[in-house]
Amino acid sequence: MKYARKMGIKLRQTYERVAKEAMIMQQRYSHARQMKRAARETKKLKTFLGRIIREIRRKSTEDIPIELENLLQLGERLFNQNKDDKGKLYSIHEPMVECIAKGKIHKKYEFGCKVSVATTSRDNWVIGIKAHHGNPYDGHTLNDILLQSEKMVGNSIREVFCDRGYRGHDYKGDAIIHIAGTKHNLSRTLRKWTRRRSAIEPVIGHLKSDNRMNRNYLKGIIGDNINALLCGCGANIRKLIAAFFLPLSFLQVLFKKYSSNFYFKLITSFCFL
Repeated sequence: MKYARKMGIKLRQTYERVAKEAMIMQQRYSHARQMKRAARETKKLKTFLGRIIREIRRKSTEDIPIELENLLQLGERLFNQNKDDKGKLYSIHEPMVECIAKGKIHKKYEFGCKVSVATTSRDNWVIGIKAHHGNPYDGHTLNDILLQSEKMVGNSIREVFCDRGYRGHDYKGDAIIHIAGTKHNLSRTLRKWTRRRSAIEPVIGHLKSDNRMNRNYLKGIIGDNINALLCGCGANIRKLIAAFFLPLSFLQVLFKKYSSNFYFKLITSFCFL
């Protein structure tokens, strides 16, 4: 409506006030589990949207600008979609957002895109991170993330340890792929590195909570890839800061606490000689 008004298209009715009220009531009814009343408000909103789209189409007799045409196509896509359709539109300003089923009780679904993360088995340095659109199967993302990791490191990867979500992967390189929990009678070394695979889970958690991968404020597919790369860089920088500056901050705390202690002064002066 705002863009149509900017283009000089005068609408008979904008439904701004009644649509806002209907949206609020739909949310309230859904929260109270009054689904028939919520469906009635949803039907109202859909009616308002259809009327505005048809009126803009009628009154824009000249060539429609690309921006307005894109908005009208998104509106028609939203108007025509049903509950059980695939590839539904969840966000107007980010049309490529997908619904990802997690299968967990506390959070059944997430909305966004999948991100693959590759870390070193020994010290959990992030060596590869890549966003994938289209909600692909996890095994079909392995080839891309390993190619990116080899470019980042500048060396070939010999062995890869994955979880069972990567069964049936599409990787065709020289690295040996180990799927955790699928083979028995492994050697002692392989058992050790297979158990180390689960160490990537807290890395992913810290990427989401501490490095802003939980919510992306950059627009488009390029913005998703940039945000993922920046999150991986931030995680590595945090490890470097902790390695170099944490001992200094610990000594600073000790100095503040025991600065009046004669023996502490004696020991620290001996250590810094």
